[in-house]
Amino acid sequence: MIERRLKALANGPELRAHLLDPHTEAHLEAYAGNIEYGLGTVKMPVGVAGPLRVRGLFAGGDYPLPLATTEAALVASYHRGALAINDAGGCTSVLIDEAVSRAPGFAFPSVRDSGEFVAWVLGQLETMKAVTGQTTRHGELKGMKVTIEGNHVYLILQFHTGDASGQNMVTLAAEAICQFILENSPVTPDYHFVEANLSGDKKASAQSFTSVRGRKVTTEVVLSRQIVEQRLQTTPERMTDYWRFSAMGGVLSGTMGVHGHYANGLAALYIATGQDAACVAESAVGTTRLELTPDGGLYATLTLPNLMLGTVGGGTGLPSQQACLNMMGLAGTGKVRALAEVAGGLILAGELSIIAALSAGHFARAHRKLGRERGQEDTDTSTGQGDQP
Repeated sequence: MIERRLKALANGPELRAHLLDPHTEAHLEAYAGNIEYGLGTVKMPVGVAGPLRVRGLFAGGDYPLPLATTEAALVASYHRGALAINDAGGCTSVLIDEAVSRAPGFAFPSVRDSGEFVAWVLGQLETMKAVTGQTTRHGELKGMKVTIEGNHVYLILQFHTGDASGQNMVTLAAEAICQFILENSPVTPDYHFVEANLSGDKKASAQSFTSVRGRKVTTEVVLSRQIVEQRLQTTPERMTDYWRFSAMGGVLSGTMGVHGHYANGLAALYIATGQDAACVAESAVGTTRLELTPDGGLYATLTLPNLMLGTVGGGTGLPSQQACLNMMGLAGTGKVRALAEVAGGLILAGELSIIAALSAGHFARAHRKLGRERGQEDTDTSTGQGDQP
């Protein structure tokens, strides 16, 4: 089938050489469940930052950080931040909540019907949990919230999804719950949708900060003045000056949360480890905060409420992506919570490095050195990118 598709394209032979390389061809069966009308694979650079020392509830130790990106200076920047965190003995990263939501919507003739439906459906949670159990061995319905908008009712169903990111899992469970409702509700809806766009799926939303989608992680580190000056080449005062300035900039521009560049590290980690890259849209929401410590050091923390990731399912079992998870020691069951805590540490490393670069006036110079002047080593300490992993 792939050969027929390639022959039908004008540049088929050239495409074959680039997309259907021998390794890909030998592992075609592994990709069958992840792509339709396949032609092969796209290769992109993968670098490694760290290892990063993480002290968490589920993650404990030093973790290499595989990052797939085409943006020069990115891996070097995250590596520099990781080294600063390691100098301080590591970061504390804690998983504080987890759930994946799906939000079916039901339309009724009137708001009175909506109210009658809600009065009934609120008493059906235990039955809905049993219905969910018939669709998956790994997920469970955790809870339900209800929003009424006139004659429309939204059910925000929150699921535990085991070690999977769980997008498909919760969709199938929500579909089964909808069918149960249609068959048993005392008020018949005019129509319904399995997802009515209130879950925050693959988009930034304000509800992130009062809820959770995926895994919610908070991470912190305290850097001494010496570490900031020697490793990050700036001062705690100037970094907090920049944080205040950028926080107000975020308010003025109307961003969801306040941070520097969560999407950079998350996209690179997601692609390297087989996550759904589109989930960066919701995962890259959160808050970074910097403060001076009483002894003149730097306290840095961030909270990521929407980390949509997994260590099983989706693209995590593909050859290259599985290799990257194995590199971290985080492949397979029982590892997703640790991966979420490591992701928090990775993003904190990136925030520290970019804020330091902007504070010290090195931001443009680092990109010029590593992004334009090709062929030079990525160990130039004048841009703060020294000490290769």
